[in-house]
Amino acid sequence: MRLKDTGFTAEQIKEKVNKYMIETYERFDFLAETAKDMYMYDEEGTPYLDFYAGIAVNSAGNCNEKVVAAIKDQAEDIIHTFNYPYTIPQALLAEKICTAIGMDKIFFQNSGTEANEAMIKMARKYGVEKYGPEKYNIVTAKMSFHGRTFGSMSATGQPDNACQVGFGGMTPGFTYADYNDLDSFKAAVNDNTIGIMIEPVQGEGGVHPATQEFMTGLRKLCDEKGILLLLDEVQTGWCRTGAIMSYMNYGIKPDIVSMAKAMGGGMPIGAICATKEVSKAFSMGSHGTTYGGHPVACAASLAQVTELLERDLAGNAKEMGAYFMEQLATLPHIKEVRGQGLLVGVEFKDGINGVGVKHKCFDKKLLITAIGSDVIRMVPPLILTKEDVDKAVAIIKESIEEIA
Repeated sequence: MRLKDTGFTAEQIKEKVNKYMIETYERFDFLAETAKDMYMYDEEGTPYLDFYAGIAVNSAGNCNEKVVAAIKDQAEDIIHTFNYPYTIPQALLAEKICTAIGMDKIFFQNSGTEANEAMIKMARKYGVEKYGPEKYNIVTAKMSFHGRTFGSMSATGQPDNACQVGFGGMTPGFTYADYNDLDSFKAAVNDNTIGIMIEPVQGEGGVHPATQEFMTGLRKLCDEKGILLLLDEVQTGWCRTGAIMSYMNYGIKPDIVSMAKAMGGGMPIGAICATKEVSKAFSMGSHGTTYGGHPVACAASLAQVTELLERDLAGNAKEMGAYFMEQLATLPHIKEVRGQGLLVGVEFKDGINGVGVKHKCFDKKLLITAIGSDVIRMVPPLILTKEDVDKAVAIIKESIEEIA
C-alpha cells in the first residue's frame, strides 16, 4: 500500500500508530513504503541502505522477484487450509529443506520463537517417554536469546533482560551454563538433563560465535550422555554464516535444529528439523498449529531457499563477511569486530555508545541495529557487494567520529 493511495500524510500514519498500537519498539522515524534488493525507501523515495534486512530475514534481497512471484501465484490458488489436506508447497518445501541440510523430518511453525517452543517440547517429550517423568531438563547458555513465548524466554539465559522481567516465575526445567565453556556445560548436566540447547552464534548476546572446540565438545558430550543437541538457528540459518546452516561450519549435526527468519524471504514461517528417531516424540495430537505450513508462506519459502542455494549466497556471505569485518577493524574506537559470515558485531571502546552510532547511521540513511550500550549488529541481505560494504563502513566511520 502506497501513502498516495490512502489520503493521509506520513505524519498522520505515525500518529495512528502512536494512538492505537501498543508500542514495545524503538521506532526509526521514517515511513517504510517500498523496498528492493539492498535498499528500503520512504514515501518520498529516499533510499536507506539496509544492513538489518528485517533482522536477518530478507537474505535474498528485499522483495526478491522470485519470492514475490511465488506469493502472488500461490495466493491465486489457495491462501490457507488447515493441515488435514496435503498441499503442494508444503510437500516440496519439506523435501527441499530436509535434503539440503541432511535432516530426516520437519515440522512447520510460524516464527522463530514458536520453532524453539516446538524444539523444547519435542526434546522434553522424547526424554520423558524414553527415560521417565523427570528427564526433561535442558541446559542453555548464559546470555542466550531464544524468543519471547514462555518456554523460549525461560530458555533464554538473561534473567535481567526486559524480555523476562515482570512476568513472574519462568517455566521450570532450564539450567544455564557459560557460553563457549565446555566444562561449565559438563558441570550443568545432571541425571535429569535431556538436552543442551545453544545458538551457534549468540546474536542478541552480543554476536559471539561458538568455538570449534566448544561445538565439537558439546556434540561429544551429548553422545556420551545419551542426550540431545538442540541448535537454535533462527538467526544463523539459511546461508547467513557462510554455510547453509551454521552447524555445517563446525562439521557436526544436531538432533533437532530450529529455523525461521531467512527461510521465508519476508513471510512469517519457522520450522524444526529432527532425526527420524527423535521426531517420533511428536505423535497424533501432541503438537499442532493452525497456520504452520501455510501454503503462501511455504511457496515463498520454497522460492527463497531455492534462491539462496542456487545463487550460492552462503559463499557470498563468507566472502563479503570476511571483507566487511576486515574493513570494520580499521575504524577508530573499535574494541573488537566479531561474527560469522554476514552476522557481524562491532564492540566499541572509549565510551562510544552503540545506540548513538545506530542513530547517527540512520541520519545518514544506513539501517543497523544496536545491542546494549556498546555493540552494533549488522545482518544485511546476502546479495551484498564490496561497494555496499564500502559505503556502509564510510557511514559508520563518520558516525563514530561525530560521536567521539
